[in-house]
Amino acid sequence: MHMINPLAQELNSILAETVPGKMLSDLGQRLFFPKGIIAQGAEAKKLGKTANATIGMSVFNGKPAIVPSVQKEFSTLTSTEAVAYAPTAGNPDFRNFWKDQIIAKNPSLKDKTISLPAVVPGLTAGISYLSDLFLAEGDSLLAANPSWDNYSLIVEARRNATLKSFTLFTKTGFNCEAFEKAVAEEAKCGKIRILLNFPQNPSGYSPTKTEQKAIVDILKKYADKGALIMVWCDDAYFGLNYEEDIAPESLFAALCDAHENIFAAKIDGPTKEDFAWGLRTGFLTFGGKGFTADQYDALNKKLMGVIRSSVSCCSTPAQSIMLKAAANPEYEAEKIAFRKILANRYKIVRDFVDSKKGHAVLEAMPFNSGYFMSFECKGISAEALRQKLLNEYGIGTVAIDDGHLRVAFSSLDEGIIEQVYASIYKAAEELA
Repeated sequence: MHMINPLAQELNSILAETVPGKMLSDLGQRLFFPKGIIAQGAEAKKLGKTANATIGMSVFNGKPAIVPSVQKEFSTLTSTEAVAYAPTAGNPDFRNFWKDQIIAKNPSLKDKTISLPAVVPGLTAGISYLSDLFLAEGDSLLAANPSWDNYSLIVEARRNATLKSFTLFTKTGFNCEAFEKAVAEEAKCGKIRILLNFPQNPSGYSPTKTEQKAIVDILKKYADKGALIMVWCDDAYFGLNYEEDIAPESLFAALCDAHENIFAAKIDGPTKEDFAWGLRTGFLTFGGKGFTADQYDALNKKLMGVIRSSVSCCSTPAQSIMLKAAANPEYEAEKIAFRKILANRYKIVRDFVDSKKGHAVLEAMPFNSGYFMSFECKGISAEALRQKLLNEYGIGTVAIDDGHLRVAFSSLDEGIIEQVYASIYKAAEELA
């Protein structure tokens, strides 16, 4: 049994003498709302008058980006497309479309066998459902440090399992040595559960081709030794790559037939890839060497049980809009244009932080993809830096923990990027 988080304890004490307080379940007692990205983002919305670099959205001229092909479909839905119940695992046409998309983006999957993706209400739900299916109380899930704050809430508060971590980086890239050491430790119990998120949140890093091969080789090594390994590939930001040496395909494509003892799950969807955050539409896809159609069907029916017992089914209009938008011949070109804008923002940030190499207080962690980059704070508190930036400079950022500050360049228009980053370095120097 884990120690209950202090924020949960505070809420429990407020409710202690009430009827609901006396009737809280064990999960109810563990739940709390973290003072993490969402709470810090709410503060930035109020005080971040200069810039709000907290939220994982693409913002163009102060408004969330929307692909024109998607926007146009909001007014074209029939009543069936808009308000009819969707099947539990999603619109079959949408599921088949997304499977085709996964294979098109990961050509090495062409002759491999994977499940038909099931629709889930956003990628967060996909991770939560995997936790429901595969994490029992007392089990552990291995993830990178630093990592997205919601992983801890899902794994530890909801499932009463343990989120273990390995140090994500060396000075220049993915820390294969720390990863293998953590995998070896988990292998002692015979079962290894791993969550890998690339491009990574909060760092904005994706493995190079060489690093991805090393990750797969490490996992195969321990699978050969008899460990049962499940890898959850959180591919929320898939395809947003800005450097040539990044592995072009998802880790899922390499793992889904890597070894009989390795099983992979892919969590992805149009949320980030297609600039459709609030539609809350994601997919869960499974892949394992030697898995049969009947076995995939059984696993999807287990997943359908989780969906049915939580949200019943996912949003019909969201699925309809995305499916119709994808049929527009302009759709792919529109998304490419948006990605180019993000790539240009990345380039400005990259040039700026590279000019500050060796800075006494802030060290940019490796980044090459996605929506974010993060600083390691040396000798100062990331939370103190966040507060100073917010209150004195009107700039919203996110303190991932006391040593790391995340900046979402995805939500910074090109014209203010250098001003924002100059302010971040200046505020850090003033705190040192």
